[in-house]
Order: sequence, then C-alpha cells, then structure tokens
Amino acid sequence: MGRRQARAGRLFVAPNLAAVLVFLLFPLGFSLYLSFHSWDLFSPPRFVGVANYRRLFADDPLFYIALRNTAVFTVFTLVPTVAVSLGVAGLLNRKMRGVGVFRTLAFLPLVASTVAMAVVFRFILASDDGPANILLGRLGLGPVPWLTDPGWAMVSLSLVTVWKSVPFATVILLAAMQGVPENLHEAARIDGAGGVRRFLSITVPLIRGALSFVFVITVINSVQAFDQAFALTGSNGGPETGTYVLGIMLFQNAFRFYEVGYASALAWVIFAILLGFTLIQQWLARRAESEL
Repeated sequence: MGRRQARAGRLFVAPNLAAVLVFLLFPLGFSLYLSFHSWDLFSPPRFVGVANYRRLFADDPLFYIALRNTAVFTVFTLVPTVAVSLGVAGLLNRKMRGVGVFRTLAFLPLVASTVAMAVVFRFILASDDGPANILLGRLGLGPVPWLTDPGWAMVSLSLVTVWKSVPFATVILLAAMQGVPENLHEAARIDGAGGVRRFLSITVPLIRGALSFVFVITVINSVQAFDQAFALTGSNGGPETGTYVLGIMLFQNAFRFYEVGYASALAWVIFAILLGFTLIQQWLARRAESEL
C-alpha cells in the first residue's frame, strides 16, 4: 500500500516537475551557456568565453546608462508604491460600511493588462491633446511634456508603474494587517494612543515581514520592467535615453541586433544584481527582527 501511494504521488508530481524542467531549468541553463557564446539565431553558436561580460562592463556605455536609469526608475517606483499601498491598506483595514466596494475598486488595476494599461496612459499623457494636459490647461497650468522630455518620460513611466503595482502590494499588506491582534490596538486605545500612533507603533512593526516582501518584489519588478516601458515610450527607450532601462537594452540586443549571447550575459548580470540585493535585504530584515 505504501509503495502504491508513493508511486501515485510521483505520478501526480511528475507533470509539474516536467514543466519546471522544460520551462524554467532548461531555459536558465541554456541562457547561461549562451552567455559565453556569440550567436545570432542563424549560425551555430561560437564560444567566446567571458568576452560578452568584458564587453558589457568595459566597452558598452549604454549599459551604464541603462543601469543608472533603472536605479532611478526603481527609486521613483519603490518609494511611492510602498507609501501609497501602506496608506491604502490601512484605510481598507478599517471596519466601515461599504468597505468591500472600496476594496474592489482598489484592486481593479490588478486585472488590467500591463500593455493595455500603458497604451491607455500613453493616450492620457499625450503632449498635444492628451486629457492630462487639457485638464492642466483648464486649471491655468502649462502643458507638461510627459512623453517628449527625457526627465518627464521617466516620471511618467514611474507613475504608470506605481498605478499598476499598488494594488498587489495593498493586497499583501492588508492581509498582514488583518492578522494583527485587535487586543493590542484596544490596549493602546485605552492608554490614549491615537489612530496614527497605533498604526505606526503597532501595525507597521508587526507587518514588517509583509513590508519586506513588498519591498523585494517591487524592486525585482522595477529592475525587470520592460512591457510598460516598451508600450509607453517605444522600443528605443526614448526620448533620447530617458527611459532606456535594462529591459529595453536586453530586448534590443536579443531581438533587434540578434546578439543573443550578449543579451544572455546581460540577463545574468541582471540576475546577479537582483540576487545580491535580495540576499542583503533579507539579511537586514532578519537582523532587524532579531533586535526586536
């Protein structure tokens, strides 16, 4: 009976293991293999050793432009996403009439396609006749070059990404807040602590794990951003190099210049950056928890 149950368990698990092998482990291994080769999708791969990595760090100034833009974009996205989602989750955690409707409205952006959302915002932020500039004109403010100025293009890209990221972060933080014991709030209320004080002194420390998770996921999504940048400002990362992030650089080298080996090296550099950041963040989180 035990052997039959073990055999049945392996049969049930086998399709998932096969999917992980085919769609995750094999592509990872193959991309690592390609990062040490020169390949244009048509001729056989040619081994070049670490030449792709040397070229990336020593000979390609666009890499450092993309790295700088990605770092700026990550900061512009991370801070508002965490702050806004924390505030929205705190408001939605209150017991009030009709709060379910507000929760539904807050979570609606989660079901929207990122590309469709970026296309809509491209129409809204159009410099000439976009609704955003029309509204600003009626308020007596001059038009803003949302997508034609490099600085404003980065702000626009960050704004769109925050709008898309806040609902997911809010779900995570709201679930964590609902697990905070109510008796702690009652005791603080009896001691005279106000709502803001209770939120900052009780709720935020007790959801530190969820905040850490939101922090890491937001950074990972920001560094890997591609679809919203492609749909909002085009495949060149314009205007000029205003939104030329690592995802755009990876796409261009792989599917426009057909330098798949070089693009694979870039992908593994991105992976190394994210892995290092995640390990450091988790170490800091564990250290902070041990000091509580």
